[in-house]
Amino acid sequence: MTVTTHLKSLQALELAVREGSLKETAKRLGITPAAVGQRIRSLEDYLGTDLLMRGRSGLQPTSVLNQAIADLRVAFEALERVTETLDFQRVSEIHIVADPDWAELWLLPRLPLFRKEHPNLLFCINGSGDVPVRLGSPDLRIECSDADAEALYHDLLVPVTGTDNTRRIADFDRVFQMEGMPLLHLSAQLENEDQPGWVDWFEKYGHRKSGPDRGVNYPNARIALDAVKQNVGFLVCHLSLVLNDLEQGTVVHPFPLSQHLAAAHPYRLALRRDVINRAPVLRFTEWLRAKSRETQASIDAVRNQS
Repeated sequence: MTVTTHLKSLQALELAVREGSLKETAKRLGITPAAVGQRIRSLEDYLGTDLLMRGRSGLQPTSVLNQAIADLRVAFEALERVTETLDFQRVSEIHIVADPDWAELWLLPRLPLFRKEHPNLLFCINGSGDVPVRLGSPDLRIECSDADAEALYHDLLVPVTGTDNTRRIADFDRVFQMEGMPLLHLSAQLENEDQPGWVDWFEKYGHRKSGPDRGVNYPNARIALDAVKQNVGFLVCHLSLVLNDLEQGTVVHPFPLSQHLAAAHPYRLALRRDVINRAPVLRFTEWLRAKSRETQASIDAVRNQS
């Protein structure tokens, strides 16, 4: 293992013990739970021993790791302090950890406009980009949550599908138009009550009387939307993530946009305290807030159709 890989694996391991789950660790690092598990497994393979076990209260260190976890925690706390102290050496870099769907479907399509005006700024978003991921806390964290952080915008969830699928329901039962139609789900919608999906939408608006939780599950919105564009089925997803697709006609909404669900929480921005007044971060957050206001205006226009 290289030194960098070694440290990334140790970081994932320490966070997994602290958070008690791969899912929460993934949120902290801005990667998938599978990637977290892979980092930990690579370290276990390298050392030739198990380091984690699953207990009643979540992930727990094995006896081998238990001897080192206190030192590991102290080491990473110290490393984070060093990272913050020496951050002036990387003032042209902005490190972001964000909700993966939001980063891929909202931020990345808009980012070239910002980069055109600020070509010297370098980004690392969820561990990849112009510069390698660094250990320690990111400069910015964006997630859809109830955390105590600045709200960027409050989203809606709407049904979308491919253009060919609208014809499939056009002449169907006027009351139960979606009965038997293929449903697509995001895993988080079935696992987390804070992520509304088809079950919630049918409960509120009808159109189907059986199997609201049946269908194909997808780990993220990008893959699900690729299936939507190929007319595989119907998906309930965040409106902000499909605004461009709706405008371009690559996906359509088969029902009035007034038939929507409110997201449980807004997308929120949290800044590391020591970078708030750094010029590149100020420029980026100013741009981010302006683009978020544009998105909120589009969302509000749909909300006002109710």
